[in-house]
Amino acid sequence: MKYDLNGQIVVITGAARGIGFAIAEAFAKADATVIIIDIAAEMVEKAVTSLKAISEKVFGYAGNVVDSLGIEALFAAIAAQHGRIDCLINNAGITRDNLLLRMKEEEWSLVLDINLKGSFICTQKAFKHMMKTRKGSIINIASVIGLMGNAGQANYAASKGGLIAFTKSCAKEFASRNIRVNAVAPGFIETEMTATLSPEIRAEYAKVIPLQKMGNPADVAKLCLFLASDESAYITGQTVAVDGGLTMH
Repeated sequence: MKYDLNGQIVVITGAARGIGFAIAEAFAKADATVIIIDIAAEMVEKAVTSLKAISEKVFGYAGNVVDSLGIEALFAAIAAQHGRIDCLINNAGITRDNLLLRMKEEEWSLVLDINLKGSFICTQKAFKHMMKTRKGSIINIASVIGLMGNAGQANYAASKGGLIAFTKSCAKEFASRNIRVNAVAPGFIETEMTATLSPEIRAEYAKVIPLQKMGNPADVAKLCLFLASDESAYITGQTVAVDGGLTMH
């Protein structure tokens, strides 16, 4: 299905590469106004330049999702320039994997701060602008690890599981303002990180996936398009896995 999101103002965090960039690309192709936010200015500039080949309505800002005052000022500037914020996609996230007994408190705190606190801050600041128009869609990029856990990823699992619970609470709180909140939980997705895995490890991953293959970032982006569009107007508070059947139950 081809989506036409002309006129929508979409803010995507952590969108300079990986899944976030694929989401930004999909929204640019759907004619939305795309705002990329990422931590490194050089990466943001590179991403924006690349997407300008698709659409002139792509803009980028360097920003840290855990900088509450900075995000508030940035969102205010975006709303002032473009009139409003229609959709926020909380994609920014990191991993610091380690077995629990070896995990440092800094590794725990950093992952929880960026993955969960960052989404809280961005959601809170975006909601203030969405309230004015009484319409909006917030999409949180969680993970199947937040649904099923994983050895060596207690911090990541806690952050993504928390994000799923956060999604449900916000959905209930924001519904009266006609603002929907949903989560997307990707499974094993082909990214720069997984590209470095050996064929043997990739084959082992594929064995536990009913569809017998890894997904690609475009699979996640397509679902985000749907959740941002009016086609999903009666859907809120849901977590949808894009995982080839890995977490079916």
